[in-house]
Amino acid sequence: MKRSSETEQSQAETTAAENAAVMPEITPVSGKKGKKQRKPRFALRYYVWFYFMIFAVVILMLIWLFQYILFDQYYESTKLRDIANVADQIEKAGDEEQQKYMCKKLAFENNLCILITDESGNKITGSNNLGEYSTLYTDVMYNFSRHIYDLKAKVNKSKDGKHTETVTSEDTNFKGLIYGEKMRGDSSDSFIFIECSVEPIDSTISIIREQLIYITVILIELAFLVTLFISKRISRPITSITNTAKQFAAGDYNMDFKGEGYKEVEELSNVLNNAKNEIRKVSDLRKDLIANISHDLRTPLTMVKAYAEMIRDLSGDNPEKRNEHVGIIIDEADRLSALVDNLLELSKLESGNMELEMTEFSIVEKIQDCMTRYTLLIEQNGYDIKYEPAEDRIITADIQKLDQVIYNFINNAINYTGDEKVIRIKQINKSDCVRIEVVDNGKGISKELLPLIFDRYYRDAKVKRAVVGTGLGLSICKEILKKHGFAFGVSSVEGEGSTFWFEAPYARTKPELKAPRQ
Repeated sequence: MKRSSETEQSQAETTAAENAAVMPEITPVSGKKGKKQRKPRFALRYYVWFYFMIFAVVILMLIWLFQYILFDQYYESTKLRDIANVADQIEKAGDEEQQKYMCKKLAFENNLCILITDESGNKITGSNNLGEYSTLYTDVMYNFSRHIYDLKAKVNKSKDGKHTETVTSEDTNFKGLIYGEKMRGDSSDSFIFIECSVEPIDSTISIIREQLIYITVILIELAFLVTLFISKRISRPITSITNTAKQFAAGDYNMDFKGEGYKEVEELSNVLNNAKNEIRKVSDLRKDLIANISHDLRTPLTMVKAYAEMIRDLSGDNPEKRNEHVGIIIDEADRLSALVDNLLELSKLESGNMELEMTEFSIVEKIQDCMTRYTLLIEQNGYDIKYEPAEDRIITADIQKLDQVIYNFINNAINYTGDEKVIRIKQINKSDCVRIEVVDNGKGISKELLPLIFDRYYRDAKVKRAVVGTGLGLSICKEILKKHGFAFGVSSVEGEGSTFWFEAPYARTKPELKAPRQ
């Protein structure tokens, strides 16, 4: 008979499948068919360096614009603003004596020539601090007042009653700026003319421009070095994360993303480390899933094949042995069917394709109905399974799905309870929800393994899993309770047992129903 060799072959294939599950699959990423992939752009440090250099060049261009091209115009506009302010102060001075005092004071302080005339152009008062260089002083001194009349006419023609012009003297190389304004009076109008010298600043400008050349060269070199350093400093943690990500893409889950330097990169590192841990967890679960499912499928298939061969070769003519062997084949086929059904149900729950049929029902009645399934187990196998109810409550849930959760919790307790075989189903009524606990007296679960207990096909390597069940029950419970929005969890103390629980919010109280007697 070939049963022994075939069993060894199936175990070898199972071991090969488990070993194959150790290495994660790395799927190469490629572009769409027929579409050319875009070439990689420049590195981040080059972009940072380029933008910083552009910024430095723009700053230098602005400095050159104001210091080299617009310096003369800015200087003259500043002078004009100053003498316009002087004219306003004199106009606000009041009577003639105060204006005379203000003229002397402001002419001395600002090195100006100030002249106030009447409507006919005759001098009323004034003060000259420019000496013989003043054009206005020369007109008044030598009675050459035609220039003043011309200025007065230009002021009258202007829309705002103000006029400005520049004057030069070829003999003295003097350049001045004359400002004229019409002042409104109570009885008659008057005119104020203010002249200031525009000092020759060509030598000063040439010195500034020469210095500007040196400053530009130094700033360009300094900007080049500084931006090169900053760009490397900014791109270094991103480059480190990229290199680590390449290791991660190659299947190395033991590395850590380290992004030090600034807040955003550190947050990115934390997010990537969390994602890495989750992906590693999924990868480990996938390995366990493949290994466990391959084992659980292989075992009943081997049994089915072996007993079918036994019926063919040995017990075909013996009705009693044939019925026994056929019964084993049917049991293993049922186990296979249950495993496939659980996988399909879990897949539907995780994909969100399963809709809940929400109804209101009594939680006490539901648990009592579940307890009737264990009557034979209690009587024949000596299990001590009891329900400890509280006052009845009405909840809203999918009654079939919640029945599946309670059933799986109790079955899990049966599989892992201790030698005393004590299991308690407790109902605890809270202010806004009812809490259902399933307590066993088994070996318990370590604190490190508690977060993994609801994962798909997880099992503790220290505990031999019972034949009953497919290993997917708690994962199905987890998805059902999540879809309901119910709180759930597990607590355990090693050596004392475990407690699986969930909490269902009230739909309404049912005070007419009291806790049934046990």
